[in-house]
Amino acid sequence: MWNPDEYLKQLLDEVRPAEAFGARTTEEWRAWQARLRAKFAELLAEPANRREPAPVVLEAADCGDYTRERIGISTYGKLAMPMYVLKPKAYRRERGAVIALHGHGYGSRDLVGLNPDGTPKAGDPGYQKNFAVELVRRGHLVVVPELLGFGDRKLAEDAGRGDSCHRLSTNLLVLGQTLAGHRVYETLRCLDYVLARGDVDAERIGVMGISGGGLVASFAAAIDERIGAAVVSGYANTFRASILAIPHCIDNFVPGLSRLAELPDLLALIAPRPLLIEAGSRDPIFPLHAVDEAYGQLQAAYALLGAEPALAYDRFEGDHEISGTLAFDWFAGLWASREEVAP
Repeated sequence: MWNPDEYLKQLLDEVRPAEAFGARTTEEWRAWQARLRAKFAELLAEPANRREPAPVVLEAADCGDYTRERIGISTYGKLAMPMYVLKPKAYRRERGAVIALHGHGYGSRDLVGLNPDGTPKAGDPGYQKNFAVELVRRGHLVVVPELLGFGDRKLAEDAGRGDSCHRLSTNLLVLGQTLAGHRVYETLRCLDYVLARGDVDAERIGVMGISGGGLVASFAAAIDERIGAAVVSGYANTFRASILAIPHCIDNFVPGLSRLAELPDLLALIAPRPLLIEAGSRDPIFPLHAVDEAYGQLQAAYALLGAEPALAYDRFEGDHEISGTLAFDWFAGLWASREEVAP
């Protein structure tokens, strides 16, 4: 067999994920969730030397109906992470907070309506559609971290390139760590910051991410129940049909993960918390048929827990992009209190 195609197919066909979802009772589900969550967190590999956030305000702007601050926090070792914090001027605690996670591109500025140089965008908002601005205008406090390897957090050698995913990933892998893990655990440090602010209800914190940000949103919500709800756009799928079949950035890969679980299994760790999946019909890198397959598996997990209404699917006509048709108003609907109904 000179050609490795059949060999690779054989290897993938022989994989039987050790923690594939198969629970038949809530007791079996709880035991499965605990096992898979612990093993998954270990594979992601939390960085060493966790630090307290120690926030510092870097800049501030008045954006009319909301304010925008850029804040820096410490995360691990010598790493520090800048993030935008958007807060409605009429903010109410019960409207909650959303951590908004960008995909590939030029980083956090893209989500808050800015160009790479910090000037206001004009014209086409791009595939991420300024979704942090859309959320703050629904009344939420929105935190937009700059994920490692993008924007202001690229390596010096990549100053003229789009990102530092390749060099960071390969070097971290040699050290037994992952770029996905760094991004997930830094997002959880961002969550620590949100909880320490004092103006956010701890029961009303969600995440929303697209593409690579969808990975971070999915994985963070899977391992940390402090995240109460998640929107995953342009990412929910199966590994077999997406990152293992179609060229993807190396930042998607976690050694040994397919032997532990498939992507729908990891998403099922979010149950019974609310989860909204967005998927474009023409997404070229996360094919729709595999989103449907993943969603079917998620339905089984949510049904087992009697939580079917907490699972939603925006299957829209479009490409690899944010939809927002359901997502922009979804958190407000979840968090409407008995005393005040979200407009």
